[in-house]
Amino acid sequence: MLYHLLLPLQDHLSFLRIFQYISFRSAYAALTSLVLVLIFGKMLITWLQGLKFKEEIRELGPETHRAKAGTPTMGGIIILGAVVVSIFFWGNFKNYYLLILLGATLLFGILGFVDDYIKSIKKKKDGVPAKMKLVFQLLVAGAVSLLVYLFPSSAEHGTKLFIPFVNEAILDLAWVWVVFATIVIVGSSNAVNLTDGLDGLAIGSVISVAVSLAIMTYLSGHVKIATYLRIPYIPESAELTVFLSALIGASVGFLWFNCNPASVFMGDTGSLALGGVIGIIAVMIKKEVFLFIVGGVFVVEALSVIIQVGIFKLRKKRVFKMAPIHHHFELSGWPEQKVVVRMWILGIILAILGLSSLKIL
Repeated sequence: MLYHLLLPLQDHLSFLRIFQYISFRSAYAALTSLVLVLIFGKMLITWLQGLKFKEEIRELGPETHRAKAGTPTMGGIIILGAVVVSIFFWGNFKNYYLLILLGATLLFGILGFVDDYIKSIKKKKDGVPAKMKLVFQLLVAGAVSLLVYLFPSSAEHGTKLFIPFVNEAILDLAWVWVVFATIVIVGSSNAVNLTDGLDGLAIGSVISVAVSLAIMTYLSGHVKIATYLRIPYIPESAELTVFLSALIGASVGFLWFNCNPASVFMGDTGSLALGGVIGIIAVMIKKEVFLFIVGGVFVVEALSVIIQVGIFKLRKKRVFKMAPIHHHFELSGWPEQKVVVRMWILGIILAILGLSSLKIL
């Protein structure tokens, strides 16, 4: 809103031109969301406690998790609320990629909210039925993919598939890209959801991925830099840097309360929405395979569940002591904090690996 209110006055007050710079608005979007979470976080946690939105602990989970029973959940509203307010101040609402992303984020957040509500208040541990949840995710992701397909920011790169370390598109998927993009978004949303099982694990991993994507959205939205690096130039992507910066600020603030021992969990309200965000942005800037690398922690977590369920159905045997894999490490004797920090380190290494693909060939 400040962008739309103050930038038109630049002819009278030249210093207001600073609002046209992505770097300026991104920095203050991050700062705004961070301050909002730190100021109002405790108040909202107390409010969630009063409403009895409490986490239900898995009976077959590690014994150390018993102490977490009763910890407020649905903390994702703290993150999403801070991001929305920050974007309200610093976003350019003439950017249709930003509008698509904001709308989809809220829809994924609503799905997570309903799921958390059913689990916490209705005491139905499965929440929203799995098939119904998947259908909703597919509808939202499909709508986003179709909009990006019909109104691409760059017609030149619209349906092409790019992979890291190779500067040219390897394939034009044509209309199949819509299906591919939908799978990426839904997969990303669910992968982050599965990772959210230890204090700080999911949100810390989201931060490293969001930082990587923020760098890529800024570079992809700058015609001279994108041309020099030989990456797809996506004009609308620069504004997504502001959104990601707000998300990073809110996530860092949330980590203040979510680090071990956690005062609040993000719940499906946060995990489904944040996973959806990184998937949508990767699709918009043609970095689907890049996301597979920098989001490797989420990929491993999701694969561990797929492998565990698949092998058990086929052979009635378990590959891991418990899935997702972070619980396997816990049951193998690793303290929770060690699992989390090691996953963070892995995420940072993968982020560096992904970013190192720039200007290789």
